[in-house]
Amino acid sequence: MSMPFSVVAEYYEKLEAISGRIEMTELLADLLRKTPAQDIDKVCYLTLGKIAPDFSGIELGIGEKLALRAIAMASGQPEKVIKEEFNKIGDIGNLAEWAISRKSTLLEFKEELTVEEVFSRLMRIATASGPKSQDVKLRTLAGLMADASGREARYIARIVTGKLRLGIGDMTLLDAMAEIYLGSRARREEIERKYNIYPDVGRIAKALAEKGEEGLKEIDITLGVPIRAMLAQRVKSLEEVFERMGDTFLAEYKYDGERMQVHIWPDGRVRIYSRRLEDITHPYPDIIAGVKEAFKGKEAILDGECVAVNVDTGEILPFQQLMHRRRKYGVEEILEKIPTMLFVFDILYLDGKSLIDLPLKERHSILESVIEENEKVQLAKGKVMKRDPKSLEEYLNEAVSNGTEGLMIKDLNSPYEAGARGWTWIKLKRSYISKMVEPVDLVAVGAFWGRGKRAGTYGALLLAAYNHEKDRFETVCKMGTGFTDEELARLPELFKDYVIDHKHPRVMSEIEADVWFVPAKVLEVIGDEITLSPIHTCAKGVIEEGSGLAIRFPRFTGKWRDEKSPQDATTVKEILEMYKEQLAEIKEK
Repeated sequence: MSMPFSVVAEYYEKLEAISGRIEMTELLADLLRKTPAQDIDKVCYLTLGKIAPDFSGIELGIGEKLALRAIAMASGQPEKVIKEEFNKIGDIGNLAEWAISRKSTLLEFKEELTVEEVFSRLMRIATASGPKSQDVKLRTLAGLMADASGREARYIARIVTGKLRLGIGDMTLLDAMAEIYLGSRARREEIERKYNIYPDVGRIAKALAEKGEEGLKEIDITLGVPIRAMLAQRVKSLEEVFERMGDTFLAEYKYDGERMQVHIWPDGRVRIYSRRLEDITHPYPDIIAGVKEAFKGKEAILDGECVAVNVDTGEILPFQQLMHRRRKYGVEEILEKIPTMLFVFDILYLDGKSLIDLPLKERHSILESVIEENEKVQLAKGKVMKRDPKSLEEYLNEAVSNGTEGLMIKDLNSPYEAGARGWTWIKLKRSYISKMVEPVDLVAVGAFWGRGKRAGTYGALLLAAYNHEKDRFETVCKMGTGFTDEELARLPELFKDYVIDHKHPRVMSEIEADVWFVPAKVLEVIGDEITLSPIHTCAKGVIEEGSGLAIRFPRFTGKWRDEKSPQDATTVKEILEMYKEQLAEIKEK
């Protein structure tokens, strides 16, 4: 029998009041212990404010206006009253609780809502389509609200509008699962390895709940389920490449485009997933056509980089140009304006067999044997090289002159480490050869109101790097330069859906921002250097007791990294490595 949704809502209320991640994980583990196996996947999704994994493309898509109408319909209050009260309360969940709690319960009989019932109705809302879909969404949501208690309505309203904000991420859920099903949070890595090849917390939780540790063996690479991308470390010099690599390695062009994982079925179906695991198939019909031709009749999963190209000159265009291809409408028109190419550099699965545990040299050999290159899909340009600084520098210069960012240096004996950022893949860019001219990708976690001509908008953003081990965001700078007047003016609108009235539980900050955000928006930042800071929390205490690391004179490059999730931002480890490289450079001088 499905669990009462009231139990879930009660735990959400407790989780909302907690700021410490350890206490949060313990409380979450307690909730999962009480959840029957039949509901465990649904509770995991709902706790993340979703009803399906990101790659499924299933989204609730309820706007504020529709939610307000549903609350009015469910509570019997006039829409005008609901809107006026919303302006006072400001939180859609608290508004729903207020409205539903005021509803007369005389002569009313309501059956207790279950997790199954809530989930099935939310799925009906998400999958409604056609000319009457808005009406279906409205009536379904209103009916669900009408059957809910005030507290249940609070969390239903927040879930459907994407504003649950419990501060729980996938890794926190994996911690809780490790504690319950494997006996210790220290064993999260075992679950994370499966999550990296099948990033669906609901599916993993279901397997563990039903079969315990044995259930993990059922989780494997599957067509239509994107694998978390293998990532690279960065180095600053040619010398460091030779310190990290063996005598022979693969050097490939590093293209400045969009990472793509391409899934191909033998019948010709193709799905494309972004680095953050979203289905981005729709904007790339030209790449799909090229893939079908290049891998005819194959069943495969490929890793590659898509770039925009100038068809007249063959030049690779800047990354910003490619982002115009992500539009949902006018795809045919944009196809002609911004043609693309896919450079494939790895194959992870072929004709029913996982290849990720094979060494790179074998995977590369297999890829070369099955691809039939065409004008849309080609192998990433690269070559096997030996320990020769002069030859490597010449190849780096060639790559940069051909419009790429530099080189990817890869260990030929390395497996494909899904979701990992290790030293078997190294990014070598021309910009690394000098002091912090390489930008970093940071997450906006707060803002400060502007003064003078910036009054009425944000004057600066509080930015953070991601700590993967601790699943949190640590501040590294305040940034107010690099924005145009137009960009500054629209910052409050850009961030309005992420504003919260308290510091997010996964944000570590000793600075008190005027406005706090849910960590969601990633932007590219350049600075002069990385310095020790008594006020920032990035790598706090690692170099010097009481000091973290900060970026000096940060400025916005103009690039919003909407293709990256906050967990894909530059890590604390990378910032720390960059700082150490600076120190080494100073000592050499």
